[in-house]
Amino acid sequence: MTDQAPVVIIGSGLAGYTLAREIRKRDASQPLMMITADDGASYSKPMLSTGFTKGKTADELVQADAGAMAEQLNMEIRTHTRVTGIDPGAHNVLIGDERLHYRQLVLAWGADVIRLPDAVSGSLAVSSINDLEDYRRFRQRLGGHRRVILLGAGLIGCEYANDLRNGGYDVTVVAPSEQVMPGLLPEVAASAVQAALEAEGVTFHLGVAAEAVREEGEAVQVHLNDGAMLQGDVVVSAVGLRPRTRLAADASLAVNQGILTDRLMATSVPDVYALGDCAEVEGHVLMYVMPLMASARALAATLTGEPTPVQWGAMPVVVKTPCCPVAVVPPELTEDGVWEAEREGNNVRAVYRSGTGALLGFALTGDRVIEKQALAREVPPVLTPSVAR
Repeated sequence: MTDQAPVVIIGSGLAGYTLAREIRKRDASQPLMMITADDGASYSKPMLSTGFTKGKTADELVQADAGAMAEQLNMEIRTHTRVTGIDPGAHNVLIGDERLHYRQLVLAWGADVIRLPDAVSGSLAVSSINDLEDYRRFRQRLGGHRRVILLGAGLIGCEYANDLRNGGYDVTVVAPSEQVMPGLLPEVAASAVQAALEAEGVTFHLGVAAEAVREEGEAVQVHLNDGAMLQGDVVVSAVGLRPRTRLAADASLAVNQGILTDRLMATSVPDVYALGDCAEVEGHVLMYVMPLMASARALAATLTGEPTPVQWGAMPVVVKTPCCPVAVVPPELTEDGVWEAEREGNNVRAVYRSGTGALLGFALTGDRVIEKQALAREVPPVLTPSVAR
């Protein structure tokens, strides 16, 4: 019975659809089923932070609906269907009382937004944008309003700040960190990005946190922990994502920060795999497009009979802040490592070298991003078939 069952993919995001496409390149007839809690529309999630710059509504970001994708990929897609459990011993996915049998199961259900305390996130004025439906609701909520307060100065917060300014909105960014994109950029590169965003008209309140959001008529008040109060119309929480692990843990899969997998993307139980933002591959949780694409190609080979460990080279993260482009390979910091930086205006070339002079990572901004491929060739891979960095 298992051999006749489909490969079931839970999740219709970039990970799920990329995997389905890669499987179809290798096997046109293998039964495939996708289960998704939303409408199954195919779209590029990274484009959610470019919608205002490009003048795209939520509908205009859709590349194909679920029906078209099902036909294109010869795959059954169950939309608006929420998985309630997994029974690995029986090779079953649970949807309430219904049981669906799988040959192999792929968890590609992504990550959840990190929720701030209820005094902030509990307000109806606060939006989070993690998928196309969130984006649609956010644009509806904006309506004719102009003042947006962004909570979070990480990669997503900076991308949204730039995008919303390009759309003509007044943007204020609040974050407890002392710099933008902490943990991703060294201070010199972060300073360049912040300066470029400020030149575009973005206002920053760093080193402080929102402790309460209150609606006052048509306006919104954001109360900060230093006693200050900001007035806006709409608040966006962009403080980061956390891999979805609860259903996996309930099914006795090993989880840590994400769902633990080996380099075949296999979890701790037979015939169950994890892919994309929910996966922790040999200790690495990389919520970026390039590792996702490499993982999908490798997993498709494995699922079609050619076990293929994923390989991750040095994959530059490209930040969509057109006022100051960014490309970064964040290094694993060492005791004897040091940043070496050159800066001219907002153009920064920062390289991180070990005590022996080996290049372990870099951060480039502005005009210097053209060097990303050359530098990436010098950085050690994240994962090879046999050796982890």
